Amino acid sequence: MGLLDTADWSGNMFSGRWHPGRGGVATAIEPATGATLGTFGVADAQDVVDSAAVAVVAQRAWAARNAFERAAVLRRAAELFHEHADEIVEWTARESGGTRGRGRLEVSVCAEECREAAALATTPYGELLRSPQPRISLERRVPAGLVAVISPFNVPLVLSMRSVAPALALGNAVLLKPDMRTSVCGGVVLARILAEAGVPSGLFHLLPGGIDVGSALIDEPAVRVVSFTGSTPAGRAIGARAAGSFTRTHLELGGNNALIVAGDADVEAAAACGAFGSFTNSGQVCMGVGRHLVHESLYQDYVAIMAKKADALTVGDGFRAEVSLGPLIDNKQLARVSGLVERSVAAGARLAAGGTHEGLFFRPTVLADCTDETPAYTEEVFGPVACVRKFSTLDEAVALASDTEFGLSLGIITNDLAAAMDIADRVSVGLVHVNDQTVNDDPNAPFGGVGSSGFGRVGGARANVEAFTETQWITIRTTPPRRPL
Repeated sequence: MGLLDTADWSGNMFSGRWHPGRGGVATAIEPATGATLGTFGVADAQDVVDSAAVAVVAQRAWAARNAFERAAVLRRAAELFHEHADEIVEWTARESGGTRGRGRLEVSVCAEECREAAALATTPYGELLRSPQPRISLERRVPAGLVAVISPFNVPLVLSMRSVAPALALGNAVLLKPDMRTSVCGGVVLARILAEAGVPSGLFHLLPGGIDVGSALIDEPAVRVVSFTGSTPAGRAIGARAAGSFTRTHLELGGNNALIVAGDADVEAAAACGAFGSFTNSGQVCMGVGRHLVHESLYQDYVAIMAKKADALTVGDGFRAEVSLGPLIDNKQLARVSGLVERSVAAGARLAAGGTHEGLFFRPTVLADCTDETPAYTEEVFGPVACVRKFSTLDEAVALASDTEFGLSLGIITNDLAAAMDIADRVSVGLVHVNDQTVNDDPNAPFGGVGSSGFGRVGGARANVEAFTETQWITIRTTPPRRPL
């Protein structure tokens, strides 16, 4: 029997069992064709309250279980991702508008996220402290309790599991709100995998919904941590709302990332990196290269190579054909991307490639001669658009790379590694990749940005422990002391 070929999830949400949500039923749509793929249940604010009450009880029992048992459940989840890979890839390609290749990558990364989480469950979780008094003093990490995960549409499996897996491994319960546009591949799949892996009933809840559900998750007193991946405006609203209840937030937000191509770079290799960074997943990646800062000696060649690569890429239905790029997620995103390109050309940018679309299928686009007046250069596009600008000195490149409210990822292409490290010291970002583009993500590495790209880190043992546990100080005496009062 397949992972998704039974009917109990159709039209339903999940709270340890599949049942209707108070918010009604929503439809999963295939962006490439507009076809209906299925239906799922929609939660409302009261569903959040009810799920939280169930999860709190389940979490206490889960946290009390042997850590090696929790690790075994996560290892089994990793195996299930591979066992059901074909079915998951199909749903991911169709519902999110990706390609089969990207779907296979998501499955592989999710399995690794589960394996990393399994190892996390049994790592040392405290240390002995020296004390001036005759006692044992120790610091340990304990589960936060109930974690809310709010995930986006663009890489739905990975960006859900990146927080769900470590939160569960460390003894927490999880309420997941996936993007409504990818609630099956980014939500139902996880519920199925985790239940089959042995996650106890009531510990993991799937709550698709709108802003009301997100607000209810933040307002729910039992929720102690909110892990959000999405846009900067939404992140600001979440952070402000969470401050009222002292709920910890980890916000992985937008980016307008720069790729610096120094004058000593191999221009062909640099452009290959640049094209991947801007066009992969149709540019719908927070880490994507938005701004290509190229030394003036390489500038014309770089633009020409980028345009040639863009023109050679195929755009189409990534489920039914071997293509380079799939469609944008919906008409709202199409209008944003198309509008930014049109405004940029009107502001003086030169259209070197692309700029057109058929339905949601937007051609990879190269804009040359960009300036501070180019809207697609100054704003996060979240589409397959590369903005190229020249610089004369590395100091100028550093200034240009730093001239943004965002601080997520930076790529540097150069043969001078000392110069690259100097640039890394001077540009305030959370991620730096020397001799590579900006789209990189390892399951065992901390991920996150600064400035308007958010704060907090998820990924890697240290960051995940900090994200999903609380610090507790304990002292132990053999007998009570005789106090003076």
